[in-house]
Amino acid sequence: MKNYFTEQTNFYGSTSPDKLISDFGSPLYVYNEAILRQRCREVKGLVSYPNFKVNYSIKANSNLELLKIVLDEGLCVDAMSPGEIHVLMAAGFKPEDIFYVGNNVSEEEMRFVVYRGITVSIDSVSQLRQFGKINPGGRVAVRFNPGVGAGHHEKVITAGKNTKFGVNTDYISEIKSILKEYSLKLVGINQHIGSLFMQGEPYIQGVKSLLSVAEQFEDLEFIDLGGGFGVPYRKQDGQERLELKQLGEILSTILNDWVNKYGKEVAFKIEPGRYITAECGVLLGKVYSIKENCGITYVGTDLGFNALIRPAMYDCHHDLEVYRNGSLIKGGESQTVTVVGNICESGDIVAKDRGLPKVDEGDILGIMDAGAYGYSMSSNYNNRLRPAEVLIKEDGNAVLIRRRDTFEDLMRNFL
Repeated sequence: MKNYFTEQTNFYGSTSPDKLISDFGSPLYVYNEAILRQRCREVKGLVSYPNFKVNYSIKANSNLELLKIVLDEGLCVDAMSPGEIHVLMAAGFKPEDIFYVGNNVSEEEMRFVVYRGITVSIDSVSQLRQFGKINPGGRVAVRFNPGVGAGHHEKVITAGKNTKFGVNTDYISEIKSILKEYSLKLVGINQHIGSLFMQGEPYIQGVKSLLSVAEQFEDLEFIDLGGGFGVPYRKQDGQERLELKQLGEILSTILNDWVNKYGKEVAFKIEPGRYITAECGVLLGKVYSIKENCGITYVGTDLGFNALIRPAMYDCHHDLEVYRNGSLIKGGESQTVTVVGNICESGDIVAKDRGLPKVDEGDILGIMDAGAYGYSMSSNYNNRLRPAEVLIKEDGNAVLIRRRDTFEDLMRNFL
């Protein structure tokens, strides 16, 4: 018996997929406020250590209204670009709430961050020297590569042997020399092992490795343990959730023991992005054609990879739901199909050889767990218009939180 996430969570509140598509068009991103708030609270309560902060990673989803909810739940944020900083400050975050984790940035970009009083994380020896020249005597953090990587795809593993991120521990003495040369104060160190781990062991290993690095620096103010907390993308098959309670208990013991040894109550941070927003988002789209080519049944939709690129880029799985006349289709005749979008690429595949209830033209498909790296990675490829975004409030009502692109949006930057 499959688990249907939107049914279990009353995801659509007082409306339905059909009504949403009728009111706001297709395709359409739909977010659930209650789920978003629940995920924020789960990570805030991860550990018992008192000086603990959660930095939401805006790259997962940067919708302004969702950011306001994250702020209301008491989370801080990390940013990777001036654009992300601009949006975060528009949402109400203060410079002291933002941690800038840069990667291969220009002097101009670095000045943008420094002049706003935002703490900067440096990703290489050369970038630390650039920071020292721009801001001698300043406060800075350094991102280290703990030697441990994890993630659902090689493209999102951000530590270990084959990655562009972080400073190898071999360069610690050189880091100290540059800090001294420019009178810089090292206020923190950070890491990120990758995205979407479902077992806690690699994360714990990375934490222990980073703490061994921290022992080589005196008077740190914070240690950022990174993120990568995964969500079960195969809920319909009964995939288990990441065991947060057990992970939190192990982390609490490690952090408290380490602080007692270090002799100072430093702040600890984590950087969940996906875990906060993935499950609060569903991407809806319509079925426009069904055909058979060489024994394969293709379900043709408007869910092209301009709207959601994760399946095409990472070959990843998203559960699908089928809706007809306002109802979720759960039983009846089933078929094996390949669900495709409307982009002029053979790789524009949402789901390959997927077992679904018999789909008809005019049905609506829902792509589950689309709230992270969905709209934020969308594009106007093929000059397709990016979808609107709608929020199902806690009272069950739907409100538009970003309008659909228009043809004028495609033309606005031309001279």
